Amino acid sequence: MKPPPFDYLRADTLDEALDALAAAGPDARVLAGGQSLLPMLNMRLVRPTILVDVMRIGALRTVEARGGALEVGAAVRQVELERRADLDQTQPLLAAALRWVGHAQTRNRGTVCGSIAHADPSAELPLALVALGGEIRLRSRRKRRVVAAETFFAGSMATERRDDEMIESVTFPLRKPGTGYAFREIGRRHGDFAIVACAALVDATSARLAIGGVADRPVARALPLPGPDLDEALDGFAWSLEARDDIHATARYRRDLVRRLGRQVIEEAARCRG
Repeated sequence: MKPPPFDYLRADTLDEALDALAAAGPDARVLAGGQSLLPMLNMRLVRPTILVDVMRIGALRTVEARGGALEVGAAVRQVELERRADLDQTQPLLAAALRWVGHAQTRNRGTVCGSIAHADPSAELPLALVALGGEIRLRSRRKRRVVAAETFFAGSMATERRDDEMIESVTFPLRKPGTGYAFREIGRRHGDFAIVACAALVDATSARLAIGGVADRPVARALPLPGPDLDEALDGFAWSLEARDDIHATARYRRDLVRRLGRQVIEEAARCRG
């Protein structure tokens, strides 16, 4: 199929992009890597009247560590972050999650913020952002605002972004001393969206587990450290996600994966504390 007709604007400045979003409102879409948007256009699942290409805006192509977090601009491709030399040391959970994102070809084009904006409930980067307690920095022509990842995702492919806003950047908190991190997922094939994905953070007193692929958005919860209480807590977490049967897996299988994979990633994160 071919996409419906639309206008195309290659924005050279952030102000130019924001002016276009303000003028078109819900009829505009931001184009960055296009790895999710272009297939949706071809299937006519979305019908914007204008695409605003932000990939040539220099201010959006930066990755900076500041204020205890790694700030990633809207035009940063996934492969650029994946190849960052110190990422395994500064944020090992993000480094682990990036290896599961799509394929090398899609990571070479797709952007980090584009995956956050798309908000697929099975995607790895939204899950990592929620697990780490990251933030989304939104900007419109009128103002800037910051939204916590846990409240930004409103449902399957739905977010709290307003029609005249774009994601300017996202921030991933950096590694904390004494905290271990781990990420695992199960899919039909490597590169497919996860049937269940788990991200864990463990320190000396507590564990935090985030689950993707089950509910309509990534969900995180504080859980006990590995021990006799963990299995019961994981069972309660699995049931709270209200898994449903679909063409990929049954609800029962997903709940079982949350219990088993959840325990594995928590135990791995506990071993990685340092």
